[in-house]
Amino acid sequence: MKILCTICARSGSKGLKGKNMIQLKNKPLIMHTYELAKNIKKIRDIVISTDSKRIQNLIGVKNCWFKRNKKLSGDRISKIKVIIDAVNKAEKKNNIIYDTIIDLDVTSPLRTKKDVLDSLSKFVKKNYDNLFSVTNASKNPYFNMVEFKNNKISLVKSSVNYSSRQVAPIVFSMNASIYIWKRKALFSNKPLFSNKTGIYVMPKERSFDIDDLIDLKIVKCLSN
Repeated sequence: MKILCTICARSGSKGLKGKNMIQLKNKPLIMHTYELAKNIKKIRDIVISTDSKRIQNLIGVKNCWFKRNKKLSGDRISKIKVIIDAVNKAEKKNNIIYDTIIDLDVTSPLRTKKDVLDSLSKFVKKNYDNLFSVTNASKNPYFNMVEFKNNKISLVKSSVNYSSRQVAPIVFSMNASIYIWKRKALFSNKPLFSNKTGIYVMPKERSFDIDDLIDLKIVKCLSN
């Protein structure tokens, strides 16, 4: 397969300022994802989409990153739009059309090479259009997740009452670690979820996504 790995790393971050360049085990956070991707032989090319000059200087490989347009650098921009932009630029630069896109999130540094390879294997074996990584949810909308709606508190899923978490339907949390698409599916503008969508389940200890200082402290503890 002709596989492109995209790594999206904008400079702005409201939850944790400059988090893509924060030090983790004596190296910037983005380098954990970049070095992992470089170590996976099935990945043909890597492209980093960034508006950060610090990241551009850090990577130092001119054909590995593209400067992200300002209009794609806001915190409300769909990440899929950013990935598509990165794919288009990589294909033009490398004169190739990729058939599979793997996106690895910078803020999930505990994911392993095996996680990526196993998720890719499942994606190919099941012939999915797309696949993303998840972990078992610690809260369940059928049992202990509530919302404020119509001036009252109610369960998010209130159509059926379950007496315990153990008997409620199994649910997962997207862990923002691994996303895989067939190129055609990525560019189709279809919803993320379909009957051709798969999941790869990761353990909780490798599923922390760094959004704030508490997340960072937990990841640092787990990575020691």
